[in-house]
Amino acid sequence: MERRWVPDGPLDVGLALAPHRRGTGDPTWRMGGDGAVWRTCRTPDGPGTLRVSVEASTVCGHAWGPGAGWLLETLPTLLGADDDISGFSVHHQVLADVARKHAGLRIGRTGRVMEALVPAVLEQKVVGREAWRAWRWLLARYGEPAPGPAPEGMRVFPEPEVWREIPSWHWHRAGAEAVRARTIATAAWHAAKLEAAATTEELDRLLRALPGVGVWTSAEARQRAFGDPDAVSVGDFHLAKIVGYALTGEKTDDPGMLRLLAPYEGHRHRATVLIALTGLRPPPRGPRMPVRDYRSF
Repeated sequence: MERRWVPDGPLDVGLALAPHRRGTGDPTWRMGGDGAVWRTCRTPDGPGTLRVSVEASTVCGHAWGPGAGWLLETLPTLLGADDDISGFSVHHQVLADVARKHAGLRIGRTGRVMEALVPAVLEQKVVGREAWRAWRWLLARYGEPAPGPAPEGMRVFPEPEVWREIPSWHWHRAGAEAVRARTIATAAWHAAKLEAAATTEELDRLLRALPGVGVWTSAEARQRAFGDPDAVSVGDFHLAKIVGYALTGEKTDDPGMLRLLAPYEGHRHRATVLIALTGLRPPPRGPRMPVRDYRSF
């Protein structure tokens, strides 16, 4: 199935789709040699594969599998067609140039909560490489092959009941300890209620009622599933330091970050995305957080 869509304003497709990639080798996300992005999804209608490319000012979507129709119907939403940037303005000079350069930045929404939540839980309190290794292992073991002519190795996110039934030794093989495994399994029991949330506020309440899900995890999930432009990843290991350094030249903590982002109320996540695009980072000091590996083979 195919759909062609012309956005009503500037759109950077790469920036819109990048947040859904979980590290190099993500089995659900690929960049083709021709610049097209491939993405798999567990839609309400079943598994599907989506290929997104751009020809001049037209977005071209091709989809395969039982979820193909749903993927093409929601393609504009995925790319940020519903992203309302009214009320957003730059309050720090350092962001002025990057905001102009990336005028096509849009925060899209997948509408799929579990697909955003599971990798966010895997990324709790560990370095990205450790979380992405677990994600790749679990998808390779439990994900379905991607429908259609997808790049080799692509997989589709498993059903909730699959996440509930993964044995402890396979979580261990993946490199995810019992706490994160239990959080994901618990969320899978409530998947239907999570997917039915109507607003980002309702989803935040439901997520934070789950054991093991806090402010950071909820924000990470809502940014992707609901395209929430104000969901700040409070508690992130790096974000507060980056925001502080970019806006003031000094690192700060979470309360300091929230004070700096106060002028962007309603668009605080959007502001942090722009801050990341400046490339400004505090000078590294001290050893990096190590990648743990306690798997048994």
